[in-house]
Amino acid sequence: MSRYIVIFLILFSSCRKFLSEHPTGFLTPTDYYATPDQVRAAVNGTYVGLNSLFSSNIGVAESNIYPLEYITGYSVRPRALSTGDEGHFLLLDNIQNQNAFIEPYWTATYYPLENCNSVIANLTPSTVVGDVVKKAYLGEVYFLRAWYYFQGVKMFGDMPLKTTPTTDLTDIKPGKAPQQNIYDQIVSDLQMAENAGLPWTDASGKVGLGAVKALLAKVYLTMAQYPLKKGAPYLQKAYDKSLEVINSGQYFLFPTYDLLRDASKQNTGEHIFMIQHNATNLPNIMHFALMPYPEVPVSVLDNQGGALAPRPEFYQSYDSADLRRQEKQFFYTYMKNVEDTSQTIDLPQPYIYKYWDSLAEQTKRSGANFELIRYADVLLVCAEARTLLDGGATNDPAAIDAWYSVHHRAFPSAVRPAALSFDEVFKERFWELCFEFQNWYDMIRTRKAFDVVNNKVVDLLGYQAPNHIRAFAEKDLLLPVPYTELLKDPNLQ
Repeated sequence: MSRYIVIFLILFSSCRKFLSEHPTGFLTPTDYYATPDQVRAAVNGTYVGLNSLFSSNIGVAESNIYPLEYITGYSVRPRALSTGDEGHFLLLDNIQNQNAFIEPYWTATYYPLENCNSVIANLTPSTVVGDVVKKAYLGEVYFLRAWYYFQGVKMFGDMPLKTTPTTDLTDIKPGKAPQQNIYDQIVSDLQMAENAGLPWTDASGKVGLGAVKALLAKVYLTMAQYPLKKGAPYLQKAYDKSLEVINSGQYFLFPTYDLLRDASKQNTGEHIFMIQHNATNLPNIMHFALMPYPEVPVSVLDNQGGALAPRPEFYQSYDSADLRRQEKQFFYTYMKNVEDTSQTIDLPQPYIYKYWDSLAEQTKRSGANFELIRYADVLLVCAEARTLLDGGATNDPAAIDAWYSVHHRAFPSAVRPAALSFDEVFKERFWELCFEFQNWYDMIRTRKAFDVVNNKVVDLLGYQAPNHIRAFAEKDLLLPVPYTELLKDPNLQ
């Protein structure tokens, strides 16, 4: 049995609200999968990797997740990194295999994958739970294995494909598999999950059928574009699969943006799949990490923050009438003085309000869940797939309705258009999903960028984003295999 499953299960027992088992010590597969509670705990353990990139590093407001926004060039880090800004791709610099910040992206893929492989291998032959329950449990794990591979292949391209747990030293140096093989495995796993009898939604935050179909739609859209460029058949699959989610009637956009931050709405409505947080044992880093910096007394923790904020050019790209730009919707420019609420502090620049957690200002720790798949994303996947399928613009009613739902919430007086272009959908994705760690993936799969200064969609290669010292080049599209991994496994060369 892999050592990773023991590590993850012990960690998970203290931080997931829906995990009841508390394993300790070293456990063999026979010992561990002995009761229904232990089986459930093993499945729960495969969720741990979702938070890997969101964990805090040593230093104020440092985490491995922020480079996924820095690399787009639309953000700044108000508080300088102790290691230098170039290490986190803020300037589109130092993207080379000896950059220590690349290693966590590799381990955030392969440690969780090892855990998933171990659970699948041990749960599949188990008779401890009934067949219906076991099938559903396996559906959760197949989804998560697909999730981890999807994140990994988008970042690294060709990479090892491994679907069995590591049990001896003969299986620790796999070579790379072509991206096509990785994507085929992702689709296969998601189809297994799709047929596992999962409920559409799960209020506790476990994988539901809606999350499976939504991710499959996103995978198909990516396969249709770069780097596989499988074209129209996969655009059709993305469109059809997103419509299954839309037509299910299980999800809806919240009428106002503040409800996205409402703790009582988590895992419901617009929230299709989230990282489950707990203020005591697994706090969400985003609220305090995105606080204004230099230190201004707008929070109970006045020495925190400075991790991420929008570039002025990106903030200004929103129409002045766009509700998302209005104060304390997606951004904020002033805040009450926490030491004297009769005073208002004007901030030196706009800051991100998406992750503001009012309760955290009382408890000093945020327990808010973090969005991984949002219904607005699925609606825009539907619209984008159809515009591309129809040659760059469409009059398809379902696609227009999908886009209009997102756009109309931002512009309540907007009139539903008769036709819709790819450029309109692409820009809407930036405005709607900004700072949710989605936009870089949109850029590399489309090879397009949003020129926020001139309000137009341009080719990614050759475009210099506002915060970068140079234009994007082919070498920037994939992360290199970390140097430390090359030393351990020469087959990765």
